[in-house]
Amino acid sequence: MTQPESNSPSAHPSAQERFGVRPAAGYAGDVTPEQAAQWLTSGEGVLVDVRTDAEREWVGYVPGAVGLAWKQWPGMALNSGFDEGVRASVPAGKKALMLCRSGVRSIAAARRATELGIEAYNILEGFEGDADEEGHRGRKGGWRLRGLPWKQN
Repeated sequence: MTQPESNSPSAHPSAQERFGVRPAAGYAGDVTPEQAAQWLTSGEGVLVDVRTDAEREWVGYVPGAVGLAWKQWPGMALNSGFDEGVRASVPAGKKALMLCRSGVRSIAAARRATELGIEAYNILEGFEGDADEEGHRGRKGGWRLRGLPWKQN
């Protein structure tokens, strides 16, 4: 049995590979809900929940997360205060961990935060995960299904 060469990728995984970061175009990468929770708990990241106020109020929220809608209800128009809000919410040197319902709006928000000079990640699966065969969310992935901290009013 041969040992891997010291410069082979399998011998020295990148920091991103060790932490489960998947490469992405236009932002720092995609992370699992579990990885995001770890960074949040350790103080390395700030969770920015980009869902609407109504979604956070009715569906649930992550304690300690910054609520900063990417798009506003009704009409789902872009939030004109997003740039100012994300700059104010994510201190220099911290990771912005973007969360939405299913991991779509959070990609757009992560790209915008990156354009603003913030190290931003999309949380895969979002808060509720993908819809199942019956169109219901919360049964196929997501922050809640993974048993991570959340509350509902």
